[in-house]
Amino acid sequence: MEDLVKFVQDEFVAKKEMPQFSAGDTITVYYEIKEGNKTRTQFFRGVVIQRRGSGATETFTIRKMSGTIGVERIFPINLPALQKIEVNKRGKVRRARIFYFRELTGKKARIKEKRN
Repeated sequence: MEDLVKFVQDEFVAKKEMPQFSAGDTITVYYEIKEGNKTRTQFFRGVVIQRRGSGATETFTIRKMSGTIGVERIFPINLPALQKIEVNKRGKVRRARIFYFRELTGKKARIKEKRN
């Protein structure tokens, strides 16, 4: 049964070309918002907290600070409203899921940039 589901996902789910990114990276996600009969593009820039799942069900969580309040948003990779993803900075972290980042404030909340 799992093989059948995987086959259907591979064959029929349209895959978008997305850049490689992982936890700790700062990215900007551009997505479409429909308000009534109008559509507009909005962006969400923040640090990737985690990537989870695989294939058609893969999602990633982004966290940003809005004033003094932390805002997290979960995006499915195959969201039709997703227009593009830009990688602004590559972060150097030791974990795949950086939930400890939620408790950090001030200078401790900085992530070192990965050198190429």
